[in-house]
Amino acid sequence: MQGQVFYYRAMPEPSVSSEFEVRRERTESARLDNFVDGAFAFAITLLLISGATMPRDVAALEHALLGVPAFAVCFAQLAWFWHAHVRWRDTVRLTDRVSLVLSLLLVFFALIFVFPLHLVYAGFFNGISGGMLSPDVTRLTGSTIGTAALFACYGLSYACMAGTLATLYRHGARTAAWLDWKESDSVRVRSVIFTYVAAVGLFSALLALVLPGQLTGLSGSAYFLLVLIGPVAKYYRSHLKAKLPP
Repeated sequence: MQGQVFYYRAMPEPSVSSEFEVRRERTESARLDNFVDGAFAFAITLLLISGATMPRDVAALEHALLGVPAFAVCFAQLAWFWHAHVRWRDTVRLTDRVSLVLSLLLVFFALIFVFPLHLVYAGFFNGISGGMLSPDVTRLTGSTIGTAALFACYGLSYACMAGTLATLYRHGARTAAWLDWKESDSVRVRSVIFTYVAAVGLFSALLALVLPGQLTGLSGSAYFLLVLIGPVAKYYRSHLKAKLPP
């Protein structure tokens, strides 16, 4: 068989680098998700109805249980923001630097938000119950200046969390090219929803700063505008459908 030349077809080698990148992205995504989940869990821990210590007798337990209504509303608020981030992760599946920074920023605002959140709802339930519920919290009507500052802090932190989520969804709609049109429209709609929520928070904070002292408490009524989330989302969905080719 001398003089014969044999040719071998080059077989494609597995792309080790691409597999490594996929594995690394999955690891980073899991770490980020665990960190965000843990941070929200820590924020909820700060809302413990019994304070820093466990009740040592029945009287202390009854006293702690008076804070359950405020705790329940605060828990629901934090869970809503947390679930919005979970839906963003499940839909968009981004692991780039912008997503990392925005997710960490959401955690930062959540750990700030938990304090005015607790004071607003504890003070609310204390006020409407005549001091029976959340007895350890001073009523909001005690000081007009304090009420204005509290609602301003609450509105700003509320707007920061909603605005961060809106930016996350908007970034996902622009960057995640693998989304189909239904997923892309869903992401855009949720971006608009949280933009609207952030605007409501800013509006409430502005009212707290400009209303006269006797009317400062009315800044909290601005959050009733959140009932319009459904119509806002429906209008924007119809706007996106109108832009589709026939």
